[in-house]
This record gives sequence, C-alpha cells and structure tokens, in this order.
Amino acid sequence: MSEDILVNITPQETRVALIFQGAVQELHIERTLSRGLAGNIYLGKVVRVLPGMQSAFIDIGLERAAFLHVADIWETRAHDGQAAQQTPIEKLLFDGQSLTVQVVKDPIGTKGARLSTQISIAGRMLVYLPQDRHIGISQRIENEAERELLKSKVQKLLPPEEKGGFIIRTMAEDAPDADLQMDIEYLRKTWSSITLLTKTKPAPTLLHQDLSLAQRVLRDFVNDETTTIQVDSRENYQKLQEFAASYTPSVTERLMHYTGERPLFDLYGVEEEILEALSRRVPLKSGGYLIVDQTEAMTTIDVNTGSFVNGRNFDDTIFKTNLEAAHAIARQLRLRNLGGIIILDFIDMENSEHKLAVLAELHKALLRDRTKKSVSEFSALGLVEMTRKRTRESLAHILCEPCPACNGKGQVKTARTICYEILREVLREAKQFNPREFRILASQVVVDMFLEEESQHLAMLGDFIHKPISLQVETVYPQEQYDIILM
Repeated sequence: MSEDILVNITPQETRVALIFQGAVQELHIERTLSRGLAGNIYLGKVVRVLPGMQSAFIDIGLERAAFLHVADIWETRAHDGQAAQQTPIEKLLFDGQSLTVQVVKDPIGTKGARLSTQISIAGRMLVYLPQDRHIGISQRIENEAERELLKSKVQKLLPPEEKGGFIIRTMAEDAPDADLQMDIEYLRKTWSSITLLTKTKPAPTLLHQDLSLAQRVLRDFVNDETTTIQVDSRENYQKLQEFAASYTPSVTERLMHYTGERPLFDLYGVEEEILEALSRRVPLKSGGYLIVDQTEAMTTIDVNTGSFVNGRNFDDTIFKTNLEAAHAIARQLRLRNLGGIIILDFIDMENSEHKLAVLAELHKALLRDRTKKSVSEFSALGLVEMTRKRTRESLAHILCEPCPACNGKGQVKTARTICYEILREVLREAKQFNPREFRILASQVVVDMFLEEESQHLAMLGDFIHKPISLQVETVYPQEQYDIILM
C-alpha cells in the first residue's frame, strides 16, 4: 500500500492532503494570519522589573512588551527534589538583562504575550525539557505497567551525557525504539541550535519557531508507506530539503518539487473532496449515503441505503451498505477532523453476526487513524458510540462560519410564517400607538407573499385597525428580517 502527501503552499496558507489508494484521507490547513506565537522561543531583553507586581516586561521584538511573572521563572531545583523557596523577582532580573523565554500564551487585545523561562520543545512522541532531568508520562496513559515500561524504554535510549528531561506523549504508546530514538535526536539537535543562537545573536531575537505545517509533515506524517511528498512551491521545497537533511534525512529522497501546469490539488481531485467534506450528505458508491451532523456537544453520522437494492434480500442489502459505510465513516472522521463524542447510527441489523462483522470492519478502517480514539459495542438502541481526541479545529470550523441568515440553525422560517409574525406585530403596535400609517419593510419573498397569497389577510387587518398598511422591499434583508415603521 502506498501513500502520497501533497503540500500546496501560498503566501496566505499551507494545505496538506494525504492520498491513500487514490482517495484523500486527511486534510490539514494552516493560515499565515492565524498562526500563533505560543511555543516560540526568544532571546528577550528585560525592559522593566515591577517588584510590586512581582513581574517584569520583556522585549521580544513584538509591538508590545511581553509579560513574565515570578511564578513562571524557572529556578534550579534543590537536591532533595523540593522546589526552592521563591526568590523575589528583583533579585532574579534586572533592566537590560538578556533572557531566554518561551511564549505560553498569545497576545490578546491590549495585553502582551505571556512568557515562561521554563523551556519545552515538542516532538512527535516526546516533549523535551532541557532544564529538568525528570522523565514524566502523559496522564492519558493510565496503565501503570505500561507507564513504567515506557519510562524504562526512554531511559535506555538516552545518551549518558543527557542533562535534560522528557515527557512521554500518548503517541509513544506503541512506538518502536527507532522512532523514539529519532525523536530524541531531533529534539536534542533543536536545543543545540537554540543554545548556539543565544551566544551569537543580540536580544531581542527569535531563537526557535514552532514548526510550520509543511515541516510537521516531514516530522509527523511520513511513514514507511509514504512514496512521495510533492511540494508545489520551489522556495519552500528548498527550505524543506534543508530541514529534512538536518532533522529527518530518511525523508529527503521522497521529497519532490511538483512543476506541472495543473494545480497540484486539482490534479488529484482534492478541491472536490474539500467541498464534499463540508457538505452534510456523503454519497456511497453503492447508492447509499451518510448524513453528518456536527453540533457543539457531539457529532452524529446516520447511514441510509438510498437507492442501493443489490443483494439476495433486504438484510443482505443492509449488511453491505453498513460495511461500506464503516470505511466511509473512518475516512470522514479523518478528512473532517471530527473530535469529541461521535454517535454512529448504522442501519438496524437483526443478525448478530452482521453486527460483529460491521464493528470489526470499523475497527479495521480506523487503524490508519493516528488520533487516539475508543469505540464501544452496539448499544441496545443499535447505536455505536465512540470518542476521538480533539487535536485541532475541525475542517468546517476552519473554513466556514455560521450562516448570517439562519444564525447556524441550518434552517429559516418560511415566508408565510414571517407574514403571520408581521401581522401579529402590526396588531400589537396598533393597540399601543395611533400612527397615520404602518409601513412594512421586508425581503422580496415576504412582500411577494403579502401581495399574492396573503393579500386578503393583510387587507382584513388594515380594515380592522382602520389604518393603511404599505409594503416596501428591502433587498438586503434576509428572509427572517423585517421592520415595521410607524408613519
């Protein structure tokens, strides 16, 4: 089985598509304007120390000075493992001092970035803590035996001269020693580059920026099945070659510069896949379809047979549709990056063997998903409940926003419903005020409804309140918006 990775880079955004067996399996998008500063490491200069607030302002080269509190200043631990008593900030920092800091919170509004002097560098499976020899393990890894096994495995891989510590992430649970070793080497090399820059660059300066999406592709996405990584930007292709030569040399040979006339994503049909991933209905090859509804609390996926009638009997048709849907669901989860609680409503099956086969097919299809997930058995109501870790915003949240016409409800009131609301509102106003005339401002479709099918009711109301009622079309009004003007 071969996998291709497509990297489309423009000044405004980077898009990555993972192609497996001719179909898009994953989409990743990073926009230049929304790329945060959190994780960046700077050589800053202390601008002002504030003893009264036990904090300091640090110039890291941004428009506003960043903020550092005394609690975020890393101090060497005592030999007994207990934290040393907190030293006042005025004894730790002075104006004009150069300081290596990391952004832990992006600037918001008028507030500057929040800083820490405790540095951490994230890898694929490990987080490097160059100032601390401690080896920690993610709390999500709950099995105590597995925690001890992972800890001893990482300790054996560390070189004798290692002075830093590591946090083992959930991605390391089933990782082979070779991958862990590669992650350790990458992180140590990154820290060596940072320490070298602190000795050669003046403050303020950026020492290390969290990897771009294109770089994370080389670090996190490439595996033994990856055949090619195609990049459609010459400048960025050259940068990725340099990065790969230094940090992931095994990837260099598979890195290619795409020079074709057609856009890279058009050539592989990725643009059409993006449109499909934003739609509610997902067609299946058999004629069935999925309905995907994403809400704040959870995501529901409903399976329907549609026009599929192939098979010896109806049970056979349902079984085949559910088997195909299991693969389609696994792909949609990755493609849309759906996370949290997910409810799968397969077509009801009476045969218990069919249920087990569909569940097994779903587990098999989910094997390619790098994100942590858990899947339950069929419930008494015939539903499959599963969870999938939220690692980033879903595709819909990145590319879309709530509809201004329906405010995200997904539906609007009918023109007739709006007409009746207006009639009630006019009657209410007529009981409180005594204007010369009522003028209704509404959308074209609502005004048309008043002039045609609802003209009799409008005339009856005018006769009842003994006031003329006029209509005016507002072309910019959505269907539910209207105003009543008292003339």
